[in-house]
Amino acid sequence: MTRTALVTGAARGIGAATALRLAADGFQVAVLDLREEDCAATVDAVTAAGGRAVAVGADVGDTDAAAAAVARVADELGAPTVLVNNAGILRDNLLFKMSEADWDSVISVHLRGAFLMSREVQKHQVAAGWGRIVNLSSTSALGNRGQANYATAKSGLQGFTKTLAIELGRFGVTVNSVAPGFIATDMLRQTAERLGITFEQFLEGAAKEIPVGRVGQPADIANAVSFFCSEAASFVNGQVLYVAGGPKA
Repeated sequence: MTRTALVTGAARGIGAATALRLAADGFQVAVLDLREEDCAATVDAVTAAGGRAVAVGADVGDTDAAAAAVARVADELGAPTVLVNNAGILRDNLLFKMSEADWDSVISVHLRGAFLMSREVQKHQVAAGWGRIVNLSSTSALGNRGQANYATAKSGLQGFTKTLAIELGRFGVTVNSVAPGFIATDMLRQTAERLGITFEQFLEGAAKEIPVGRVGQPADIANAVSFFCSEAASFVNGQVLYVAGGPKA
């Protein structure tokens, strides 16, 4: 039986790498992002490698859009029994400069989006008696200057993960979280610009602070997600795995 995985925020970066990895693992993949057209490159890469994928455009923080997206995936690929909640945005600023819009938009995409998507997908997982949910947290959950909104959202996802693990475990569904450290993605270009340095300088400086001597790549995170989605991880539930090139707690 070929299972279907739904990956949010999969147009680029970690989401795209995860979609490609899950397709290589044998899953059909729904590639979801805010705009459907932005998913084309990921879908093309999956199909070029021999997999099957569809592009879906949706705002994960919108109740109706989330429900419609999951229903469409079920119709076109089959019931999604794997969900990777990866969609995310940055609106960094120090607390005294942070607007309500900066706060609300980050919380909506990360936390509300994961809640809405999980609530929709769990129906299919419970019906199938099997499922995997992987939530993307971050080392920022431990606290990070200028990211009160993002750190709160990523910390919240860890509590969300542990609670769903308790609730859904009896139905054959495991829920885990991957917390990336410094990963070289386009999202971090915004941070480099805010700091007034080039992206290359930003990466070089970060690598010096990481015990393994390099920054992470999207594939490093995709590999961890792949494990949590596998049969080999059937007894791993409610865990947070820091993938950061060094110890985090």
